[in-house]
Amino acid sequence: MTRSTHTLTLDQGTLDITVDLFGQEGRPFLLLHGGGGPQTVSPFAGLLAEQRPARVFTPVHPGFDGTARPEWLTDVTTLAQVYAQLLDALDLRDVAVVGNSIGGWIAAELAALGSPRISSVTLVNAVGIPVPGHPIADTFSLTPVELSRLSFHDPSKFRFDPSALTEAQRAVMAANRATLQIYSGPHAMTDSTLPHRLAKVTHPTLVAWGASDQVVDAGYGRAYAQAIPEAEFRLLEGTGHMPQTETPEEFLPVLWDFAEAHTTDRPRH
Repeated sequence: MTRSTHTLTLDQGTLDITVDLFGQEGRPFLLLHGGGGPQTVSPFAGLLAEQRPARVFTPVHPGFDGTARPEWLTDVTTLAQVYAQLLDALDLRDVAVVGNSIGGWIAAELAALGSPRISSVTLVNAVGIPVPGHPIADTFSLTPVELSRLSFHDPSKFRFDPSALTEAQRAVMAANRATLQIYSGPHAMTDSTLPHRLAKVTHPTLVAWGASDQVVDAGYGRAYAQAIPEAEFRLLEGTGHMPQTETPEEFLPVLWDFAEAHTTDRPRH
């Protein structure tokens, strides 16, 4: 893994984006983490780059893991504009965009921007749209242990001991949580205007969903897929809110096969 920092300029101002890169050659993936921070996708990024010809770019959302967040960056729509700019700065093409949870929301907004650099989009247990009858769990009111029970098919494999955290780790978690609350907006992880934008998405889109997710259930996932023209829906059995963490070996071929089926690049030899 190599880490780099990229200075981007938007109409609102300038900011630095920290990006971890796994793999040196192959298909580019932009992998967007959820509210748990970069560590929720980094092991999977390494696995993907190890098992497939892939370069996996995993940016740190500004404000997470001690990075700086400019005051003007307060919503997912703007963050998606940041990542569209990042693809330009890195001069990436034929990019498979993947996002989990709020990272999936960011990926959905990025798809709505219609960048020609993107070849496919995979939303993994994403949030972002209001779905009547399928509320998103209020994760901010939960302890880490309670959240783990909702997030995993088998929470016993992901036991969390808060007392084992150092003060520095506690500080990072608190800062991540505060940043997540800012990005989630006033309507608890949803934007009522997002479905209107999703209806215009033209990128091939896969909505992949852990069947045991109790943060956002499978009915919510099916509604997400229905909001995007010609999107595919794939239910992933035996896994919860973070398939890339809980069942990475099963999720990886699902993701790879979809990305390969929708390449815009010339064939590789």
